[in-house]
Amino acid sequence: MNETENTKLVQLAYEKFGSGDIDGLLELVSDEIRWTTPAVEGASHTGARRGKDDVAEFFKLLSESEDFERFEPLEFVAQDDKVVVLGESSARIKSTGRNFESSWVHIFHVRDGKISEFLEFFDNVAATKAYQKAAKA
Repeated sequence: MNETENTKLVQLAYEKFGSGDIDGLLELVSDEIRWTTPAVEGASHTGARRGKDDVAEFFKLLSESEDFERFEPLEFVAQDDKVVVLGESSARIKSTGRNFESSWVHIFHVRDGKISEFLEFFDNVAATKAYQKAAKA
């Protein structure tokens, strides 16, 4: 696939996520996908995962943990088999009721028409604070 097709594939993945069609999103990833997000203390969905089943579990745990008030990919930059996406989000943590906002970077690798790797960077310190329950006096 070329850079334009890779970008369209990644944009479709965001559309599927935005509409809640996780099964449709999973159809766009390779069977052996590597999926890595920054560690967030108290969040069970973060860290490294491999394979569709692990990624499906990631989305299930994410849905159980956070409500996104805003999730917006802003810019797509493609070169060779990579698509880099810059975006912003705001989420409420269900267990604490706290919100956090962050700019983020997602790096996708595309191989044979499927997303083969996903790597995410965001303000995991802000996310960790949002996951922490308030200290009792």
